[in-house]
Parts: sequence; structure tokens; C-alpha cells
Amino acid sequence: MASTNDGASVQSVDRALTILQLLAADGELGVTEMAGILKVHKSTAFRLVATLENHGLVEQVSHNSRYRLGVGVLRLAGATRGRLDVVRESRYVTGDLANSIGETVNLVILANSETLYLDQVAGPSALQIHNWVGRRNPLHATANGQVLLAHQSLRARDELIDSILDNAGHFTALTSHTVLDPETLRSKLDTVAKRGYAVAIDELEEGLTAIAAPIRGGDGDVIASLSVSGPSFRLTADRIDATAALVVEAAGQISARMGFAVPRLGRRT
Repeated sequence: MASTNDGASVQSVDRALTILQLLAADGELGVTEMAGILKVHKSTAFRLVATLENHGLVEQVSHNSRYRLGVGVLRLAGATRGRLDVVRESRYVTGDLANSIGETVNLVILANSETLYLDQVAGPSALQIHNWVGRRNPLHATANGQVLLAHQSLRARDELIDSILDNAGHFTALTSHTVLDPETLRSKLDTVAKRGYAVAIDELEEGLTAIAAPIRGGDGDVIASLSVSGPSFRLTADRIDATAALVVEAAGQISARMGFAVPRLGRRT
């Protein structure tokens, strides 16, 4: 049974969200107006607004002491828009990639210290497709995770690696092929960054091979990973190089659609 404090907390959240909706509709409001609409004391409305202001979600208009939506709302909207944009733009590419290779194509982003699967397209060979959309997987045991790790700054990479180590200083073993040692992973990440793609064979699941490449945004930062995955008996060693080339090319096409321009070499004089 919920406590009185729980009920009050939920009510406060509801009122705070209502304030954001009111500001979105009206542009600017004073605390007295908010209190009247919410039917609460002015001090209560002020506390709610102050909390939202501390998080950058509202800001005070200096010349009239009224409040409007803050830049924090734009950051939240931008993060959501970025995810929606990369899914939308990838759809122009992933269908052809899935058909060319015959396997499942996944679009993945970094979510805290895990991978998060945003979209998936099945190839004609994927007869019993496993739905990965919405699933989170470990960074160290997936080709997507290794791509996303490899393109972090060294400091961010180390922080992420440290966050997923167990008390003994190792990674969780998911199969007999999972990389357990952080230094071994760091060496693999250096290779991934240099060659432009990652390969994980039986590291997440026995019998599953995945090949992933980075997707870049307009500023050149890696914003997502594109992968092809399928049974190891189909994605055999002799197919890795050719498949990786197709994945890298497709990831580059999506990057271009996201506004990334590949730097051109200067002319020789």
C-alpha cells in the first residue's frame, strides 16, 4: 500500500508536469497564475517552479518575473529527436543491407553502460527472427557495444569499462568466448577504432556472429552503431571481410544522411 509521502510525491510530479504543459501552451506565466490554475498555494507553486528551474526546464524572464520553458527542455527534445532521426534515416539503407547480406540488421545506441537496440530489419535468411528492439545488452560482449566503446574518448571509455567490471575486476562471462579481461578488451577496441568495424563471434550467445560499424552525426561524433548479425554457421570466417565492407558502407550512408561529411583530402600542388 502506498504511503502518504508517495502520494504527495506523485502529486508534485503531476503538478510539475502540468506547469511545463501550461508554459508550452501559454509561453509565459507568473507564479500567481500557476497557483490559480493548479489550485494550490502560491508558495507551493513557487517550490515547484524553483525545482524545475534548478533542472533548467524553466527559466525566469528577467524584465517581468514571469517564467517560460528553459533550454533543458530543448536538450531533452533534442535527444529524443536525434534518436528518431537516426531511425528514420537508417530506414533508407537498412532494408537493402538486410537483403544484400540475408541476415538481421540492427541499429543500436549507447544507453548509460549498455547498448540499446532502436530498430531492426530482418533479412530473407532470418526465418525465426528474435526481436531485439528495446533490448539492452552488455557493451563488452557485443560488436555494437565494442564499436560504441571504441569511439569514446579515452576517459569516457575507461569510465564505462570500470562501470561494468565485477568485484574481481573482470567482465561477466556470457559464453566461453566472452572477453573477460579489461586489457584484452582495450586492445580489441584499439583495433576496432583503426579498422572501422567490430566483429563478435559467439561472445554474446553461442552460435551468434555480429559485425558492426559506427554511424556519425553532423559533428563527426559517433551517435549509433549499425550491425548485421546471424548464425555463425552462415556468417562464417570467409564471409567476414565482405560483410564488414557492406556494413561499413551502409553505416557511412546513414552518417551522410545524418549530416556527416567525409573530409576530403587536399589537392597536391
